[in-house]
Amino acid sequence: MPLLRNSTTGTIVATRIDRLSSFLHRAVGLLARTTIRPDEGVWITSCRAIHTIGMRVAIDVIFVDADGHVIRVESNVHPNRLAVSCPGARGVVELGGGALRDVDVLPGDRLELV
Repeated sequence: MPLLRNSTTGTIVATRIDRLSSFLHRAVGLLARTTIRPDEGVWITSCRAIHTIGMRVAIDVIFVDADGHVIRVESNVHPNRLAVSCPGARGVVELGGGALRDVDVLPGDRLELV
């Protein structure tokens, strides 16, 4: 399973990331999960908006452009939010709540799966 690395700083952001590209996998995302550890999550391709309706836990969200550069970071997005979006985003990284508490991920940083 790939790691999520901030290639700008060299820091490992999360140790268990799934890349979701099919319509079905993107639609489900983390909705079916009852728990999400801070070091795990998903990278959703071809996406610029998410919702947390039906989720059971808060998540941290990172919007990225086509090259993996961070555009926007949202920490502690609570369940049952209708929409969180970012114009210009081409992907979204969803991580367990608290993932970004101890790891700096800033706009302009480049993320990659390794």
